[in-house]
Amino acid sequence: MDTTGTSPTAPTPAGPDGTHPLTASRASGVQLHITSLPGGRLGQPARDFVDWLAEAGQSVWQVLPVSVPDQHRSPYKSPSAFAASAALLEEPDAPVGQAELDAFAQREAYWVDSWTSFGGDLADQVRFDREWSALRAHAHERGIQILGDVPIYVAPDGADERAWPQFFRDDAVAGCPPDAYAATGQLWGNPLYRWDVLAQDGYRWWVERLRRTFALFDLVRVDHFRGFAAYWAIPAGDETALGGQWETGPGRAVFDAAREALGTLPVLAEDLGDIDQPVIDLRKALGFPGMAVLQFGFEPAYEYNTHDLANLAPDQVVYTGTHDNDTVAGWWAELPEHRRELVRAAWREQGVAANGDAEPGWAMIELALGTPCGLAMMQAQDVLGLGSSARMNAPGIEGGWSWQLEPGALTAEHAARLRELTAGSGRGRVQA
Repeated sequence: MDTTGTSPTAPTPAGPDGTHPLTASRASGVQLHITSLPGGRLGQPARDFVDWLAEAGQSVWQVLPVSVPDQHRSPYKSPSAFAASAALLEEPDAPVGQAELDAFAQREAYWVDSWTSFGGDLADQVRFDREWSALRAHAHERGIQILGDVPIYVAPDGADERAWPQFFRDDAVAGCPPDAYAATGQLWGNPLYRWDVLAQDGYRWWVERLRRTFALFDLVRVDHFRGFAAYWAIPAGDETALGGQWETGPGRAVFDAAREALGTLPVLAEDLGDIDQPVIDLRKALGFPGMAVLQFGFEPAYEYNTHDLANLAPDQVVYTGTHDNDTVAGWWAELPEHRRELVRAAWREQGVAANGDAEPGWAMIELALGTPCGLAMMQAQDVLGLGSSARMNAPGIEGGWSWQLEPGALTAEHAARLRELTAGSGRGRVQA
Protein backbone atom coordinates (compact mmCIF):
# COMPACT_ATOMS: atom_id res chain seq x y z
CA MET A 1 0.00 0.00 0.00
CA ASP A 2 1.05 3.62 -0.51
CA THR A 3 3.04 4.73 2.53
CA THR A 4 4.28 8.01 1.15
CA GLY A 5 1.17 10.11 1.78
CA THR A 6 -1.39 11.38 -0.67
CA SER A 7 0.52 11.10 -3.92
CA PRO A 8 -1.78 9.54 -6.53
CA THR A 9 -1.25 5.80 -6.71
CA ALA A 10 -3.28 2.84 -7.83
CA PRO A 11 -5.57 1.41 -5.12
CA THR A 12 -4.45 -1.55 -3.09
CA PRO A 13 -4.42 -4.77 -5.12
CA ALA A 14 -6.27 -7.80 -3.90
CA GLY A 15 -4.38 -10.70 -2.44
CA PRO A 16 -2.71 -13.28 -4.70
CA ASP A 17 -5.78 -15.49 -4.52
CA GLY A 18 -8.08 -12.66 -5.59
CA THR A 19 -9.43 -12.01 -2.09
CA HIS A 20 -10.41 -8.52 -1.01
CA PRO A 21 -7.88 -6.57 1.12
CA LEU A 22 -10.55 -5.86 3.74
CA THR A 23 -11.38 -9.50 4.35
CA ALA A 24 -8.36 -11.42 3.09
CA SER A 25 -7.24 -12.00 6.68
CA ARG A 26 -8.90 -11.77 10.08
CA ALA A 27 -8.27 -8.29 11.43
CA SER A 28 -9.92 -5.67 13.63
CA GLY A 29 -9.98 -1.95 14.25
CA VAL A 30 -11.63 1.03 15.90
CA GLN A 31 -13.87 3.75 14.51
CA LEU A 32 -13.17 7.29 15.73
CA HIS A 33 -13.55 10.40 13.63
CA ILE A 34 -10.91 13.14 13.62
CA THR A 35 -13.32 15.58 15.27
CA SER A 36 -13.75 13.10 18.15
CA LEU A 37 -10.08 13.27 19.07
CA PRO A 38 -9.20 15.57 21.97
CA GLY A 39 -9.22 19.01 20.37
CA GLY A 40 -10.97 17.68 17.26
CA ARG A 41 -8.01 18.16 14.91
CA LEU A 42 -5.00 16.44 13.40
CA GLY A 43 -1.65 16.58 15.17
CA GLN A 44 -0.41 14.92 18.32
CA PRO A 45 -3.80 13.56 19.49
CA ALA A 46 -4.13 11.75 16.13
CA ARG A 47 -0.63 10.32 16.41
CA ASP A 48 -1.30 9.30 19.99
CA PHE A 49 -4.43 7.44 18.88
CA VAL A 50 -2.48 5.60 16.19
CA ASP A 51 0.05 4.58 18.84
CA TRP A 52 -2.76 3.38 21.09
CA LEU A 53 -4.25 1.32 18.25
CA ALA A 54 -0.90 -0.37 17.65
CA GLU A 55 -0.54 -1.04 21.38
CA ALA A 56 -4.04 -2.53 21.37
CA GLY A 57 -3.17 -4.94 18.55
CA GLN A 58 -5.45 -3.26 16.03
CA SER A 59 -4.73 -2.71 12.35
CA VAL A 60 -7.50 -0.43 11.06
CA TRP A 61 -8.52 3.09 12.03
CA GLN A 62 -11.88 4.05 10.53
CA VAL A 63 -12.74 7.72 10.16
CA LEU A 64 -15.76 9.51 8.76
CA PRO A 65 -15.44 11.68 5.63
CA VAL A 66 -12.74 14.33 5.96
CA SER A 67 -14.77 16.59 3.69
CA VAL A 68 -16.01 20.06 4.61
CA PRO A 69 -19.04 19.60 6.92
CA ASP A 70 -22.39 21.37 6.64
CA GLN A 71 -23.77 23.86 9.15
CA HIS A 72 -24.81 20.98 11.41
CA ARG A 73 -21.25 19.58 11.41
CA SER A 74 -22.26 16.60 9.25
CA PRO A 75 -19.49 15.51 6.85
CA TYR A 76 -22.08 13.62 4.78
CA LYS A 77 -23.58 16.76 3.22
CA SER A 78 -20.45 18.52 2.06
CA PRO A 79 -20.29 21.49 -0.34
CA SER A 80 -17.47 19.64 -2.13
CA ALA A 81 -16.97 16.00 -3.02
CA PHE A 82 -13.23 16.63 -3.27
CA ALA A 83 -12.06 19.28 -0.79
CA ALA A 84 -10.89 18.42 2.72
CA SER A 85 -12.00 20.34 5.79
CA ALA A 86 -9.64 23.09 6.97
CA ALA A 87 -11.25 22.76 10.41
CA LEU A 88 -9.25 19.54 10.86
CA LEU A 89 -5.87 21.26 10.50
CA GLU A 90 -3.41 21.27 13.37
CA GLU A 91 -1.61 24.29 11.88
CA PRO A 92 -4.16 26.29 9.87
CA ASP A 93 -1.74 29.20 9.43
CA ALA A 94 1.29 27.21 8.27
CA PRO A 95 3.01 28.87 5.29
CA VAL A 96 2.43 27.41 1.83
CA GLY A 97 4.80 28.11 -1.02
CA GLN A 98 3.86 28.86 -4.60
CA ALA A 99 5.58 25.71 -5.82
CA GLU A 100 3.39 23.62 -3.49
CA LEU A 101 0.26 25.39 -4.71
CA ASP A 102 1.22 24.88 -8.35
CA ALA A 103 2.04 21.19 -7.84
CA PHE A 104 -1.23 20.52 -6.02
CA ALA A 105 -3.28 22.43 -8.60
CA GLN A 106 -1.66 20.45 -11.42
CA ARG A 107 -2.18 17.11 -9.69
CA GLU A 108 -5.81 17.84 -8.74
CA ALA A 109 -6.63 19.84 -11.86
CA TYR A 110 -10.00 18.17 -12.39
CA TRP A 111 -11.63 19.75 -9.33
CA VAL A 112 -9.56 22.61 -7.85
CA ASP A 113 -11.28 25.29 -9.93
CA SER A 114 -14.66 24.08 -8.69
CA TRP A 115 -13.49 24.67 -5.12
CA THR A 116 -11.68 27.99 -5.57
CA SER A 117 -14.59 29.36 -7.64
CA PHE A 118 -16.83 28.47 -4.70
CA GLY A 119 -14.59 30.51 -2.39
CA GLY A 120 -12.44 27.68 -1.07
CA ASP A 121 -8.81 28.24 -0.16
CA LEU A 122 -6.37 26.14 -2.17
CA ALA A 123 -3.65 26.68 0.44
CA ASP A 124 -5.81 24.89 3.01
CA GLN A 125 -5.95 21.86 0.74
CA VAL A 126 -2.15 21.84 0.49
CA ARG A 127 -1.91 22.11 4.28
CA PHE A 128 -4.32 19.24 4.71
CA ASP A 129 -2.43 17.00 2.31
CA ARG A 130 0.80 17.84 4.12
CA GLU A 131 -0.58 16.99 7.57
CA TRP A 132 -2.53 13.98 6.35
CA SER A 133 0.49 12.55 4.56
CA ALA A 134 2.50 12.76 7.77
CA LEU A 135 -0.25 11.05 9.75
CA ARG A 136 -0.60 8.24 7.21
CA ALA A 137 3.14 7.67 7.23
CA HIS A 138 3.04 7.50 11.04
CA ALA A 139 0.16 5.01 10.85
CA HIS A 140 1.81 2.81 8.23
CA GLU A 141 5.02 2.63 10.24
CA ARG A 142 2.93 1.12 13.05
CA GLY A 143 0.95 -1.29 10.89
CA ILE A 144 -2.23 0.80 10.95
CA GLN A 145 -4.29 1.38 7.83
CA ILE A 146 -6.90 4.09 7.52
CA LEU A 147 -10.41 3.21 6.39
CA GLY A 148 -12.11 6.30 4.99
CA ASP A 149 -15.62 7.09 3.88
CA VAL A 150 -17.07 8.52 0.67
CA PRO A 151 -20.64 9.82 0.87
CA ILE A 152 -22.75 8.98 -2.15
CA TYR A 153 -24.26 12.49 -2.36
CA VAL A 154 -23.14 16.12 -2.08
CA ALA A 155 -24.78 19.21 -0.62
CA PRO A 156 -27.32 21.22 -2.61
CA ASP A 157 -25.98 24.36 -4.29
CA GLY A 158 -22.41 23.37 -3.41
CA ALA A 159 -19.23 23.60 -5.43
CA ASP A 160 -19.99 20.46 -7.41
CA GLU A 161 -23.51 21.39 -8.39
CA ARG A 162 -22.36 24.86 -9.46
CA ALA A 163 -19.35 23.60 -11.43
CA TRP A 164 -21.12 20.66 -13.09
CA PRO A 165 -24.86 21.51 -13.08
CA GLN A 166 -25.45 19.07 -15.94
CA PHE A 167 -24.71 16.14 -13.61
CA PHE A 168 -27.46 16.92 -11.07
CA ARG A 169 -31.24 16.81 -11.15
CA ASP A 170 -33.48 19.68 -10.11
CA ASP A 171 -36.76 17.76 -10.05
CA ALA A 172 -36.04 15.41 -7.13
CA VAL A 173 -33.82 15.05 -4.07
CA ALA A 174 -32.36 12.17 -2.08
CA GLY A 175 -33.69 10.38 0.98
CA CYS A 176 -34.98 7.00 2.06
CA PRO A 177 -38.47 5.51 2.39
CA PRO A 178 -40.47 5.03 5.59
CA ASP A 179 -39.34 2.19 7.83
CA ALA A 180 -39.56 1.04 11.43
CA TYR A 181 -37.33 3.91 12.54
CA ALA A 182 -38.88 6.78 10.56
CA ALA A 183 -42.61 6.73 9.80
CA THR A 184 -42.32 9.38 7.09
CA GLY A 185 -38.93 8.26 5.83
CA GLN A 186 -35.86 10.48 5.74
CA LEU A 187 -35.68 13.60 3.59
CA TRP A 188 -31.97 14.25 3.09
CA GLY A 189 -32.39 16.94 0.45
CA ASN A 190 -29.17 16.18 -1.45
CA PRO A 191 -29.32 16.62 -5.23
CA LEU A 192 -29.66 13.37 -7.15
CA TYR A 193 -27.41 12.49 -10.07
CA ARG A 194 -28.32 12.48 -13.73
CA TRP A 195 -26.72 9.11 -14.28
CA ASP A 196 -27.42 9.20 -18.00
CA VAL A 197 -25.37 12.38 -18.38
CA LEU A 198 -22.57 11.09 -16.14
CA ALA A 199 -22.35 8.01 -18.34
CA GLN A 200 -21.62 10.09 -21.45
CA ASP A 201 -17.98 10.69 -20.51
CA GLY A 202 -17.46 7.33 -18.80
CA TYR A 203 -18.47 8.56 -15.33
CA ARG A 204 -15.33 10.66 -15.13
CA TRP A 205 -16.66 12.82 -12.27
CA TRP A 206 -17.06 9.67 -10.14
CA VAL A 207 -13.74 8.23 -11.29
CA GLU A 208 -11.95 11.43 -10.29
CA ARG A 209 -13.81 11.50 -6.99
CA LEU A 210 -12.67 7.96 -6.24
CA ARG A 211 -9.14 8.77 -7.41
CA ARG A 212 -9.01 11.57 -4.85
CA THR A 213 -10.50 9.30 -2.18
CA PHE A 214 -8.00 6.49 -2.75
CA ALA A 215 -5.16 9.03 -2.61
CA LEU A 216 -6.28 9.83 0.95
CA PHE A 217 -7.20 6.41 2.35
CA ASP A 218 -5.97 2.84 2.27
CA LEU A 219 -9.49 1.40 2.35
CA VAL A 220 -12.82 3.09 1.61
CA ARG A 221 -16.41 2.62 2.74
CA VAL A 222 -18.90 3.69 0.06
CA ASP A 223 -21.86 5.20 1.86
CA HIS A 224 -25.42 4.24 0.81
CA PHE A 225 -24.19 1.62 -1.64
CA ARG A 226 -27.77 0.56 -2.31
CA GLY A 227 -28.21 3.83 -4.22
CA PHE A 228 -26.15 2.39 -7.07
CA ALA A 229 -28.75 -0.36 -7.50
CA ALA A 230 -31.81 1.81 -6.86
CA TYR A 231 -32.37 5.07 -4.99
CA TRP A 232 -35.33 6.82 -3.37
CA ALA A 233 -36.21 9.93 -5.41
CA ILE A 234 -38.38 12.48 -3.60
CA PRO A 235 -40.09 15.23 -5.61
CA ALA A 236 -38.37 18.57 -5.06
CA GLY A 237 -40.32 20.70 -2.60
CA ASP A 238 -41.88 17.81 -0.69
CA GLU A 239 -41.72 18.17 3.09
CA THR A 240 -41.36 14.44 3.82
CA ALA A 241 -40.01 11.39 2.02
CA LEU A 242 -43.45 9.79 1.71
CA GLY A 243 -43.94 10.87 -1.91
CA GLY A 244 -40.70 9.32 -3.12
CA GLN A 245 -40.28 6.36 -5.42
CA TRP A 246 -37.55 3.87 -6.26
CA GLU A 247 -35.60 4.64 -9.41
CA THR A 248 -32.93 2.49 -11.04
CA GLY A 249 -29.31 3.38 -10.35
CA PRO A 250 -26.28 2.92 -12.61
CA GLY A 251 -25.42 -0.53 -11.27
CA ARG A 252 -21.83 -1.62 -11.65
CA ALA A 253 -20.98 0.76 -14.49
CA VAL A 254 -19.47 3.40 -12.18
CA PHE A 255 -17.19 0.90 -10.46
CA ASP A 256 -16.21 -0.79 -13.73
CA ALA A 257 -15.12 2.62 -15.05
CA ALA A 258 -13.19 3.27 -11.85
CA ARG A 259 -11.49 -0.14 -12.01
CA GLU A 260 -10.47 0.51 -15.60
CA ALA A 261 -8.82 3.78 -14.60
CA LEU A 262 -7.59 3.04 -11.09
CA GLY A 263 -7.12 -0.70 -10.68
CA THR A 264 -8.61 -2.93 -8.00
CA LEU A 265 -10.86 -1.01 -5.60
CA PRO A 266 -10.43 -1.63 -1.83
CA VAL A 267 -14.08 -0.78 -1.21
CA LEU A 268 -16.44 -1.68 1.62
CA ALA A 269 -20.08 -1.43 0.58
CA GLU A 270 -22.35 0.17 3.18
CA ASP A 271 -25.33 -2.09 2.54
CA LEU A 272 -27.50 -1.23 5.54
CA GLY A 273 -31.17 -0.30 5.55
CA ASP A 274 -33.76 -1.35 2.98
CA ILE A 275 -31.70 -3.95 1.12
CA ASP A 276 -33.16 -6.19 -1.56
CA GLN A 277 -31.70 -8.95 -3.71
CA PRO A 278 -30.47 -6.67 -6.53
CA VAL A 279 -28.31 -4.78 -4.00
CA ILE A 280 -26.86 -8.05 -2.70
CA ASP A 281 -26.26 -9.30 -6.23
CA LEU A 282 -24.50 -6.06 -7.20
CA ARG A 283 -22.20 -6.14 -4.17
CA LYS A 284 -21.27 -9.76 -4.71
CA ALA A 285 -20.74 -9.29 -8.44
CA LEU A 286 -18.28 -6.48 -7.68
CA GLY A 287 -16.56 -8.54 -4.97
CA PHE A 288 -17.05 -5.88 -2.29
CA PRO A 289 -17.49 -6.88 1.37
CA GLY A 290 -20.73 -5.80 2.99
CA MET A 291 -21.55 -4.68 6.52
CA ALA A 292 -23.20 -6.27 9.54
CA VAL A 293 -24.12 -4.45 12.76
CA LEU A 294 -24.52 -6.54 15.89
CA GLN A 295 -27.08 -4.16 17.36
CA PHE A 296 -29.38 -5.14 14.47
CA GLY A 297 -28.83 -8.86 14.99
CA PHE A 298 -31.33 -9.54 17.75
CA GLU A 299 -34.68 -8.76 16.10
CA PRO A 300 -36.94 -11.77 16.67
CA ALA A 301 -39.64 -10.29 14.42
CA TYR A 302 -37.48 -10.79 11.32
CA GLU A 303 -37.71 -14.17 9.60
CA TYR A 304 -34.25 -13.69 8.11
CA ASN A 305 -31.81 -11.14 9.45
CA THR A 306 -28.46 -10.62 7.72
CA HIS A 307 -27.07 -9.21 10.99
CA ASP A 308 -27.91 -12.33 12.98
CA LEU A 309 -24.79 -14.13 14.24
CA ALA A 310 -25.82 -17.30 12.44
CA ASN A 311 -25.86 -15.46 9.09
CA LEU A 312 -22.55 -13.61 9.29
CA ALA A 313 -19.96 -14.45 6.65
CA PRO A 314 -16.26 -13.86 5.95
CA ASP A 315 -17.08 -11.35 3.21
CA GLN A 316 -18.60 -8.95 5.73
CA VAL A 317 -17.22 -6.32 8.08
CA VAL A 318 -18.94 -6.60 11.45
CA TYR A 319 -19.52 -3.62 13.74
CA THR A 320 -20.57 -3.32 17.37
CA GLY A 321 -22.28 -0.18 16.08
CA THR A 322 -21.66 2.56 13.51
CA HIS A 323 -21.60 6.34 13.83
CA ASP A 324 -25.36 6.27 13.17
CA ASN A 325 -26.03 3.88 16.07
CA ASP A 326 -26.27 4.55 19.76
CA THR A 327 -23.32 3.35 21.80
CA VAL A 328 -23.65 -0.26 22.97
CA ALA A 329 -24.22 0.90 26.55
CA GLY A 330 -26.95 3.29 25.40
CA TRP A 331 -28.51 0.62 23.19
CA TRP A 332 -28.44 -1.92 26.04
CA ALA A 333 -30.06 0.52 28.47
CA GLU A 334 -33.09 0.88 26.17
CA LEU A 335 -33.28 -2.72 24.94
CA PRO A 336 -36.48 -4.61 25.87
CA GLU A 337 -35.92 -7.54 28.19
CA HIS A 338 -36.98 -10.17 25.65
CA ARG A 339 -34.26 -8.93 23.28
CA ARG A 340 -31.74 -8.77 26.11
CA GLU A 341 -32.35 -12.45 26.66
CA LEU A 342 -31.47 -13.15 23.03
CA VAL A 343 -28.22 -11.21 23.45
CA ARG A 344 -27.36 -13.00 26.70
CA ALA A 345 -27.99 -16.35 25.02
CA ALA A 346 -25.55 -15.39 22.26
CA TRP A 347 -22.94 -14.37 24.82
CA ARG A 348 -23.29 -17.73 26.54
CA GLU A 349 -23.20 -19.72 23.31
CA GLN A 350 -20.09 -17.91 22.10
CA GLY A 351 -18.30 -18.18 25.44
CA VAL A 352 -18.05 -14.44 26.01
CA ALA A 353 -16.09 -13.87 29.21
CA ALA A 354 -17.17 -10.29 29.95
CA ASN A 355 -20.11 -9.70 32.28
CA GLY A 356 -22.46 -8.37 29.65
CA ASP A 357 -24.99 -6.85 32.02
CA ALA A 358 -22.22 -4.85 33.69
CA GLU A 359 -20.08 -4.25 30.60
CA PRO A 360 -22.24 -4.64 27.48
CA GLY A 361 -19.71 -2.78 25.34
CA TRP A 362 -16.92 -5.22 26.07
CA ALA A 363 -19.22 -8.21 25.69
CA MET A 364 -20.26 -7.03 22.22
CA ILE A 365 -16.64 -6.31 21.29
CA GLU A 366 -15.77 -9.86 22.27
CA LEU A 367 -18.76 -11.16 20.31
CA ALA A 368 -17.73 -9.19 17.19
CA LEU A 369 -14.14 -10.38 17.37
CA GLY A 370 -15.34 -14.00 17.48
CA THR A 371 -17.46 -13.82 14.33
CA PRO A 372 -16.33 -15.29 10.99
CA CYS A 373 -16.30 -11.79 9.43
CA GLY A 374 -12.97 -10.86 7.90
CA LEU A 375 -12.83 -7.51 9.70
CA ALA A 376 -14.34 -6.61 13.08
CA MET A 377 -14.81 -2.94 13.96
CA MET A 378 -15.81 -1.30 17.22
CA GLN A 379 -16.55 2.25 18.26
CA ALA A 380 -14.12 3.90 20.67
CA GLN A 381 -17.14 4.75 22.81
CA ASP A 382 -17.78 1.02 23.31
CA VAL A 383 -14.21 0.42 24.44
CA LEU A 384 -14.83 3.10 27.05
CA GLY A 385 -18.29 1.81 27.98
CA LEU A 386 -19.91 5.20 27.38
CA GLY A 387 -23.66 5.78 27.27
CA SER A 388 -25.95 7.63 24.89
CA SER A 389 -24.44 11.03 25.66
CA ALA A 390 -21.41 9.87 23.64
CA ARG A 391 -23.49 8.98 20.56
CA MET A 392 -22.04 10.51 17.39
CA ASN A 393 -25.19 10.89 15.28
CA ALA A 394 -28.89 10.11 15.21
CA PRO A 395 -30.04 9.73 11.56
CA GLY A 396 -32.69 12.17 10.40
CA ILE A 397 -32.11 14.52 13.36
CA GLU A 398 -30.12 17.71 12.86
CA GLY A 399 -27.21 18.25 15.19
CA GLY A 400 -24.87 15.77 16.81
CA TRP A 401 -21.40 15.04 15.37
CA SER A 402 -19.75 16.77 18.33
CA TRP A 403 -18.65 14.04 20.77
CA GLN A 404 -14.98 14.14 21.74
CA LEU A 405 -12.64 11.94 23.73
CA GLU A 406 -11.33 13.24 27.00
CA PRO A 407 -7.51 13.46 26.95
CA GLY A 408 -6.02 10.21 28.21
CA ALA A 409 -9.38 8.40 28.22
CA LEU A 410 -8.03 5.44 26.23
CA THR A 411 -5.50 3.93 28.61
CA ALA A 412 -2.81 1.28 28.50
CA GLU A 413 -5.22 -0.96 30.43
CA HIS A 414 -7.84 -0.60 27.68
CA ALA A 415 -5.17 -1.39 25.09
CA ALA A 416 -3.96 -4.48 26.93
CA ARG A 417 -7.49 -5.83 27.33
CA LEU A 418 -8.32 -5.28 23.68
CA ARG A 419 -5.02 -6.73 22.52
CA GLU A 420 -5.62 -9.92 24.50
CA LEU A 421 -9.14 -10.34 23.09
CA THR A 422 -7.94 -9.62 19.57
CA ALA A 423 -5.11 -12.14 19.76
CA GLY A 424 -7.42 -14.72 21.30
CA SER A 425 -9.81 -14.39 18.36
CA GLY A 426 -7.03 -15.04 15.85
CA ARG A 427 -7.13 -11.59 14.33
CA GLY A 428 -3.99 -9.97 12.96
CA ARG A 429 -3.19 -7.50 10.20
CA VAL A 430 -4.97 -6.56 7.00
CA GLN A 431 -2.97 -7.96 4.10
CA ALA A 432 -1.23 -5.48 1.83
